[in-house]
Amino acid sequence: MSVDVKYRTRATSTGGRDGETRSEDGRFAARLSTPKELGGAGGDGTNPEQLFAAGYSACFIGALKVAGQQLKLKVPAETSVTATVGIGPRAAGGFGITADLAISLPGVDRADAEKLVAAAHQICPYSNATRGNVDVGLIVA
Repeated sequence: MSVDVKYRTRATSTGGRDGETRSEDGRFAARLSTPKELGGAGGDGTNPEQLFAAGYSACFIGALKVAGQQLKLKVPAETSVTATVGIGPRAAGGFGITADLAISLPGVDRADAEKLVAAAHQICPYSNATRGNVDVGLIVA
């Protein structure tokens, strides 16, 4: 697969799931905590699954906008995407993640909303990165 890279960024994490992470430019920094459900103490830090959900949901809205331009369909300003990311042991060993996207396109009829979501799923870099590796559910709300 060939990608004509237009932007690169870098983040460094230390301490694993109970450490911290920071972007190279310092605009983003977060404390990390392992959720109790994964055997951690919980704590008030975020975790990689929350970060993935935030990135995927924001990126999918961008993909919806591109799809809207291509399909000549209006994507409302009030559009929202809620990403639910799960993590757990895989039957084949190790751990895996799942993702479900609930997409709200207020005022868009169902058929057009489904067209937009299907097109966005082909455009979104997160969707392309996870395709074939992560079970992704798309729910048009």
